[in-house]
Amino acid sequence: MGPAPAGTQLRGAAGESEVMEPSMEGTGKEGKKESSKKRTVAGSPVEGLLQPVKLSRAELYKEPTSEELNHLRETENLFHSSLLRLQVEELLKEVRLSEKKKERIDAFLRKVNQRIMRVPSTPETELTNQAWLPAGVQVPLHQVPYTVKGCFRFLPPAQVTVVGSYLLGTCIRPDINVDVALTMPREILQDKDGLNQRYFRKRALYLAHLAYHLAQDPLFGSVRFSYTNGCHLKPSLLLRPHGRDERLVTVRLHPCPPPDFFRPCRLLPSKNNVRSAWYRGQSPPGDGSPEPPTPHYNTWILQDTALESHVQLLSTMLGSALGLKDGVALLKVWLRQRELDKGLGGFSGFLVSMLVAFLVSTRKIHTTMSGYQVLRSVLQFLATTDLTSNGISLCLSSDPSLPALADFHRSFPVVFLDISGCLNLCADVTASTYHQVQHEARLSMVLLDSKADDGFQLLLMTPKPMIRAFDHVLHLCPLSRLQAACHRLKLWPELQDHGGDYVSAALGPLTTLLEQGLGSRLHLLAHSRPPVSEWVISQDPPKHRDSGTLTLGLLLRPEGLTSVLELGPEADQPEAADFRQLWGSRSELRRFQDGAIREAVVWEAVSMSQKRLIPHQVVTHLLALHADIPDTCVHYMGGHLDALIQGLKENSSTGEEALAAAVRSYDDLSRLMWGLEGLPLTVSAVQGAHPVLRYTEVFPPTPVRPAYSFHEHLRERASLLPRPDKPCPAYVEPMTVVCHLEGSGQWPQDAEAIRRVRAAFQLRLAELLTQQHGLQCRATATHTDVLKDGFVFRIHVAYQREPQVLKERRSPEGMISLRDTPASLRLERDTRQLPLLTSALHGLQQQHPAFSGVARLAKRWVRAQLLGEEFTDESLDLVAAALFLHPEPFTPPSSPQVGFLRFLFLVSTFDWKNNPLIVNLNSELTVEEQVEICRGFLATRTQLPVMVIVTPQDRKSSIWTQDGPSPQILQQLMVLAAEALPVLEKQLMDPRGPGDIRIVFRPPLDMYDVLIHLSPRHIPRHRQAVDSPAASFCRGLLSEPGPSSLMPVLGYDPPQLYLAQLREAFGDLALFFYDQHGGEVIGVLWKPTSFQPQPFKASSTKGRMMVSQGGELVMVPNVEAILEDFAILGEGLVQAVEARSERWTV
Repeated sequence: MGPAPAGTQLRGAAGESEVMEPSMEGTGKEGKKESSKKRTVAGSPVEGLLQPVKLSRAELYKEPTSEELNHLRETENLFHSSLLRLQVEELLKEVRLSEKKKERIDAFLRKVNQRIMRVPSTPETELTNQAWLPAGVQVPLHQVPYTVKGCFRFLPPAQVTVVGSYLLGTCIRPDINVDVALTMPREILQDKDGLNQRYFRKRALYLAHLAYHLAQDPLFGSVRFSYTNGCHLKPSLLLRPHGRDERLVTVRLHPCPPPDFFRPCRLLPSKNNVRSAWYRGQSPPGDGSPEPPTPHYNTWILQDTALESHVQLLSTMLGSALGLKDGVALLKVWLRQRELDKGLGGFSGFLVSMLVAFLVSTRKIHTTMSGYQVLRSVLQFLATTDLTSNGISLCLSSDPSLPALADFHRSFPVVFLDISGCLNLCADVTASTYHQVQHEARLSMVLLDSKADDGFQLLLMTPKPMIRAFDHVLHLCPLSRLQAACHRLKLWPELQDHGGDYVSAALGPLTTLLEQGLGSRLHLLAHSRPPVSEWVISQDPPKHRDSGTLTLGLLLRPEGLTSVLELGPEADQPEAADFRQLWGSRSELRRFQDGAIREAVVWEAVSMSQKRLIPHQVVTHLLALHADIPDTCVHYMGGHLDALIQGLKENSSTGEEALAAAVRSYDDLSRLMWGLEGLPLTVSAVQGAHPVLRYTEVFPPTPVRPAYSFHEHLRERASLLPRPDKPCPAYVEPMTVVCHLEGSGQWPQDAEAIRRVRAAFQLRLAELLTQQHGLQCRATATHTDVLKDGFVFRIHVAYQREPQVLKERRSPEGMISLRDTPASLRLERDTRQLPLLTSALHGLQQQHPAFSGVARLAKRWVRAQLLGEEFTDESLDLVAAALFLHPEPFTPPSSPQVGFLRFLFLVSTFDWKNNPLIVNLNSELTVEEQVEICRGFLATRTQLPVMVIVTPQDRKSSIWTQDGPSPQILQQLMVLAAEALPVLEKQLMDPRGPGDIRIVFRPPLDMYDVLIHLSPRHIPRHRQAVDSPAASFCRGLLSEPGPSSLMPVLGYDPPQLYLAQLREAFGDLALFFYDQHGGEVIGVLWKPTSFQPQPFKASSTKGRMMVSQGGELVMVPNVEAILEDFAILGEGLVQAVEARSERWTV
């Protein structure tokens, strides 16, 4: 898949980054061009089309210089292609900080240092006596419980040190953060400050005093508080310059103790430093039970003591190795695109920097490697190393007093020790986040190993927000419910350890619970906590419940997703008690066919759409049972778009069952045709060629039983006709079936004679199906309509050599040559290509059950935008298929919702002008063949349609897009998709509920010059509209199922017939747009050339009138007469013609 050259933007949210690293909003410019820019030839025939660079003969054969030879050698050794090297270098140029900005930042840092050292001291007071704080500032910490021992006074810092990525040269744009460590003098601290949050209280008071005085200084445009990496016990102070440099840099101040003040042995994960009696306000139990350890609390203190040592280690390891620094920058971009570095528990840029240092120390990375090789090596390490079970350590000491890795594994889910051997760098990283990192690393390695040309684009330039990466998303809101969950789960020790942060305390147990319950349905569970926003210094710090929403993403396994049964152990097994404890009242004993009696849970789900949402039932049941979180607090986003493809009276099904019933009926008919006796030639193949038979019809057909009172009865043809005094009957579309007959020497060699023989076969086929199987049939010269099980099938008899006969051209000398003709191409497409495509997509549906929903939602959206008639069914089906066959950098969708979001993203960003969309059905195309197809595409681009879709059976001509869309229509679709995607994603990520989900399906009508409003009485598919009417007309169908002996009215859709007349009469003046699924409005756009005066010609007077301009008689459109004709042509169907006169002038 090719990227769009423009509009590619790296996403991410500013805010929570680790102490050592800056955070960034994104790493690309708005409207940034794709990195691999190619020069275009001046005056190229197609604007924006990539052209080869023209070189003179002297330039072409000039000997390479030594510098060029070295560059080529480096490219060969350090990158797998020169294109990749160019792309990486361009990206690094974009994200690196320029020297000019560095100078301005350094000057600002020097001024900050001077201002900090000037802040006045304060006399010593008790920690609980905070009356000395000025009125304009609040302590940026929740002081719960308030009573604590100790004294505090402010003294200027003993040392001010720049730490983090700015000093190392690995920070990346656009949001530059510089972390500054303020070493607090020893006089402020006491020996037991590690206990009961005393150190954190002093740290917060230190920042509050600084904030008040720095806020008075005109140097700063903004002085605000924020949480360091989302930790509520560790606020930091953010300083930004005044004036035009306000967005230049954010300086983050982190108070820290002197490096050797706290003894590491007191801060090991097994130690307790928050006493239960103090925190809970209860006297300690007299049974001598030990205090619970506080590993996270201890780690947060140790982090402050190690700021400088970490910078020294990274400085030593990275040193002057530019490749390592480039690798760190690329890894940060990789993390940011996947939203893995956000908030508390994120896998931050600091961690990947330390990981690079670890791999250098273990000689898995060499300092001479390129940034790309460092990226590969780190991703390979992450993909193959599980730090949740096998931790790693930078510590080389063999001191027996240091704790073992196993000790850390007992306290933390992920273990990566720093050089001291006492501090777990991954203490805040949850197991879910690390498994997500591993999952993304594996996907990235597969992408890199494929050596695809667009690998760079997919790896580093494609954003992967949670709503687009995960099949289902759920929001827990309000967060205050997690406080009750902590009580229910008895998480007092965790609350004590996290300083009362009940969200962090409950997160691990909740994710473990859901992973256990979802079991084989789940591939990956991830969580996202939005960073706590900054706050002004005069406000109280945000409470835990104010930190947004806890969002969980579920990546589902399609093979286990739709099972309604959770099978437990046999009743007499010891595991049965655990199973009953997990599922509560939902667990029940059941006897199975093999005689076994087992514990089991059965979920209520009948249709496929309900089965896809079984995870919703699982999640709400488990959270209510174990965590006391009611279903009203669980906002589950998984099936909100299903309503757009539900049938007329269906509230629980999205049509998969109706499609399957139609396919079963087709299979029965196929078997009947294979077994027919009496045909002159035997049937060699029966193939479906209709969207229903590949599961992509937006609204699948239902068995029809017409009411005779709505129709006139043609007895001689056993058919029905619509009655003019009744509403338009229900729309019945026959399903196309191609019946191939065996070859024979008796077939004529003349095209007209073949057509006549086929017509005879159509008649004979109808006779035999009626005689031998009692089916109602109606034969014509080109097809036979068969009514079976309430479905209508339209059978076309095909002869395999007919397209070749149509290609034959005989010269005057009697020589026969073969040349494609429109008739031969159309016949070959309908009788050979279309059945093959239908068969391939039918197979894709068996492999990926979500394909049907995605393709149908995609087509529903395109048609709702009034653009459906510009795109063939097959072209949109293939775009949807590409999401499953080439899902990189994602996995194939397992739900229609996420597939539709990716469809909008693909349509809006794909570079249709310079790339073909290759849909490798059944993996028939090799990598070499795909490369050859791309070369051929560029060589013949000007002869190809604007939208090129390549399949294994259609490698050059893109037959499904030959007749459309036009460049303007495709551009309009891309614009609409680009506007719809962020709106829909924002709705689905809104914890209060998505609101009106249909808003992105409603078409923009303000762009049309004329609107023709239709009467719902004569719109047969009126109930399929985006905004389905509360009441509509009866369409003449009997509700009771039963056989019908009469053929229903087929393909009768008055709006479509009216559109055909409009296009025939006024197609040279205007374009007409309509939503075939119940649209009440036809949009009319005047063609730009239609209002240009034309010389008088008797042959071009239709729709025009004669006027005099400059003494000459010219023809211009007679708009009033045309609008009147619109109404006359549609008499009875047209309600009103609305002319938007401000949109055009004569």
